[in-house]
Amino acid sequence: MKKKVMAITLCFIVTIAFSACKKKETQPPVPQTPGPMAPGVMPPGNMPLGPAAPGQMPQGPGMQGPISPGGQEQFMGPGMAVPRGKSHVVIPDSVKGQWSEAKIIFEDKIAKKTQEYAVKLNSDFKIPNSNLKITVGEFLPDFRMEGLTLTSASNQPNNPALGIKVFENDKQIFPAPGKQWGWLFSKIPSIHPFNHPKYKIILKEGVKKG
Repeated sequence: MKKKVMAITLCFIVTIAFSACKKKETQPPVPQTPGPMAPGVMPPGNMPLGPAAPGQMPQGPGMQGPISPGGQEQFMGPGMAVPRGKSHVVIPDSVKGQWSEAKIIFEDKIAKKTQEYAVKLNSDFKIPNSNLKITVGEFLPDFRMEGLTLTSASNQPNNPALGIKVFENDKQIFPAPGKQWGWLFSKIPSIHPFNHPKYKIILKEGVKKG
């Protein structure tokens, strides 16, 4: 009788052990959580673009926003050389003689008044009721910077820009000393704007000849 009880007990223990092993084998694997990346190592997959500053294009690998003189280092991607030297303006034949004027918005920030003026290219313009004078240069409807050359990629107003100099009481205050022209951009006025405690000047658009 004792042998029979022991045999039954042994069979019961073996059955329980076998069931436990089977459950352990069929348990699904635990998902692996990736640990922190080592410094300087990029995670796999597409990386989201970083937030864009006001008036700028989103920045990221392979992205490049509008390039403006003096701001090329800001818009060029890492590892790209920044040209040094004096820039010069080249007007393509498709643009030459096609634009006669540019419309600018002049704002008196103290009086909170704005006025629109149409100024002739390559001329001087005295802003009424102020001590400012503007020397107006070239208008580039589709501004591009190629090395040290400032030019227009086409005659379409895709990226309008106007070169100006601003004088206050006959002293040049824009652009900074050493630069030939300050550039106003109608679509992105926050790029290298004319900064003054009282006045603001913005390019509205170019005016085609005839």
